[in-house]
Amino acid sequence: MFSFGPQMLDEGVRFRLWAPLQTAVGIIIGDRQPCEMVAQPGGWFTFLSEQASHGSRYRFVLADGQEIPDPASRYQPDDVHGPSEVVDGSRYSWVDGAWRGRPWSETILYEMHIGTFTQAGTLAAATQRLDHLERLGVTAIQLMPVNDFPGRRGWGYDGVLPYALDSSYGRPEDLKAFIDAAHQRRISVFLDVVYNHFGPEGNYLPLYVPLFNRHHKTPWGPAINYDDEHSDLIRKFVVENALYWLEEFRADGLRFDAVHAIRDESDEHLLSHLARRIRLATRGRYCHLIVENEDNAALLLERDEDGKPLLYTAQWNDDIHHALHRAASGEAFGYYADYSTSPSVVARAIAEGFIYQGEPMPYKGTARGQPSDHLPPTAFVAFIQNHDQVGNRAHGDRLHKSTPQPALEAIASVYLLCPQVPMIFMGEEWKSEADFPYFCDFSEELNATVRKGRREELHRLPGFDEEGADALPDPTDETTFLSAKLDWNRREQPGHKEHLELYRHLITLRRAHIVPLLETMRSGGHVGSSRQLIDVHWDLEEGGKLHLIANLSHQPVAIDLPQSGSVIWKTHQAGDRLPPWYVCWTLEEALAPERQIAQ
Repeated sequence: MFSFGPQMLDEGVRFRLWAPLQTAVGIIIGDRQPCEMVAQPGGWFTFLSEQASHGSRYRFVLADGQEIPDPASRYQPDDVHGPSEVVDGSRYSWVDGAWRGRPWSETILYEMHIGTFTQAGTLAAATQRLDHLERLGVTAIQLMPVNDFPGRRGWGYDGVLPYALDSSYGRPEDLKAFIDAAHQRRISVFLDVVYNHFGPEGNYLPLYVPLFNRHHKTPWGPAINYDDEHSDLIRKFVVENALYWLEEFRADGLRFDAVHAIRDESDEHLLSHLARRIRLATRGRYCHLIVENEDNAALLLERDEDGKPLLYTAQWNDDIHHALHRAASGEAFGYYADYSTSPSVVARAIAEGFIYQGEPMPYKGTARGQPSDHLPPTAFVAFIQNHDQVGNRAHGDRLHKSTPQPALEAIASVYLLCPQVPMIFMGEEWKSEADFPYFCDFSEELNATVRKGRREELHRLPGFDEEGADALPDPTDETTFLSAKLDWNRREQPGHKEHLELYRHLITLRRAHIVPLLETMRSGGHVGSSRQLIDVHWDLEEGGKLHLIANLSHQPVAIDLPQSGSVIWKTHQAGDRLPPWYVCWTLEEALAPERQIAQ
C-alpha cells in the first residue's frame, strides 16, 4: 500500500496529506461541508470517510482557506487546479497477466507523445495504432511524460501532479489498457518521469511542504529538497511514485529526465536510492531504467561481473546523435560546433558511446564526461531524432527537411544496426511532414512570459534563420500543437512508403543478426586507424567480428578496402572508391573448434 494518496479500505476511503508546514487541514468530499482532518505525528493529517468510494471527488483545505488538490492525486478530471478523484486501481482486469517483459538486448525503442501521435490525441486512439508498431518491429514504446500538467496540451515536462494521468489523454484505466494491449503484442512500455523540477503552474506543494532546498540551484530555480530537513518524506514521495507506475500500471521501465539537475548531497544519492529500491521491488521480471544525463556520468551505467546493470540500464546518447546529425546535415550551429565530422570522432561515438570522456567541451565551458569504452554498447540509446533534438529547433523541423535522402538513409542504417539500443522518434519511420515544435497551455499571464522567453531562446537554437524570424511558432497557440500531430495518411504515399519499408527492413536485419550478439558484448568497439572513413569493429565471443565501414560525407573516398565476412547490409556497391554515404555492415563468424584445429 502506498503512503501517499487515498487508501481503499473495507470500511471506506482513508485520505492522507503530509503537510508539516500547516497547523490544521480540512477536506471537502463532493459537495459536502468541509471536515477537519486528524493531525498525526510527523506532519500527517488523515480522514476516514465511510461514504467516499471510487469516483468520489475531494479537495484539501489549508488553514488559510486555500483549497488544493491531493499532491498524490490519481486523477484530475478538471485539470491541476480542480478537485482530485478517488480511483480504485484494483477494478481493472488485466488481459496479459503473465507478461514479464523482454530482455534489454531485444529493445528497439519508439518515443511517443500521446497528444500528437494521433489526431484524437488520446491513449485509446494510440492503442488503435499499436499494430503499426508491431509490423514495424518495435519492441518497446517510451511515452513522453503522461502525468498531469496544466492546460490541455504540453510536452509533459512541466508536470505538477506526478501520480495523476493527464486527463487530456484519458483515464487511468485507459493507460492500463494501452499497456495491456502493447504487452499482448510483446511490446514493452516505458514511462518518462521528471524528478528534477516541478512545472511553473499548479504546484501547491510549497504551501505546506518544504519542497525546495535553496542551497542548490537548477535551470528551473531552487532544487527539490532531497537532502535537507524533511527530505526523507520527499524522497519517499518520489520513490513511491516510480514504484506506482511500475506496479500499479505494470510499466516495463522508466526514463529519468535530466538527472544531472537532481541535486543531492545525502550519503546515498537519490539516483542510487531509486535504482536500488526499484530493482528490489521488480525482481522476477524485466525492468529497465534509462537516464538522460548531460554530464555523461558513466558511473551510473556500471555493470556487475555478470554484465547486469548495478544501477541504470542505459543512457540517451546525445553524442552519437550530434555526431551523426552534423555529418548528415552539415549543421554547425550552437552545440553542433563542438562535434567534428572527422570519421575518427564519429567512430568513437559509435564504438564507445561518449565522444566527450573528460575532455573540455567549448559549448559547455567545462570538461564533460567519463571514460565509457569499458561499458557494453547496450548501455547507450542511439537515435538521430527525439523530442528534444527536433522540438528544440527554432521551427521544430524534422531531420529529413534539411538532409539529403542518401545521407538520411546512411545514418539510419548506422544507428539502427549499431550494437547500441536504437530509438525511433514517432513518425520518423515514414518521414512525417509534421513538425514537432515546443507547445504549452498555461494561464494567460504565464503564456505571455513563455512567448517572450521562447522567442528570445529560439535565436540561439539550431535551425534559426533571421529571415524567417517572423514565422517562428508561438508555443502557446493551439495551431502550434495541432501542427505536431502525425500525418498518418502519408505513410502510403511515394517517398514516405519507401522510407517506411527501409526502416522495416533494417529492423528485421537487426533482430536477425545484431540482437543475438548483444548479450555477450561486454565492452565497446574498436576504432580503426583510418582518417578517411569510419572503421569500427566489435569482437565477438569465441572469435569473429561485427564490422562497420562507412563514408558519411559528400565526397567519394579512394581506398583499398579488403572486406571479410558476410554482408548484413550495404548501401552501395564499392570498388576502389567508397561512394558518398556508403555504409556496410559485415559479420565475420567465429570458426568452429574443429576447423580451427584443421587450419
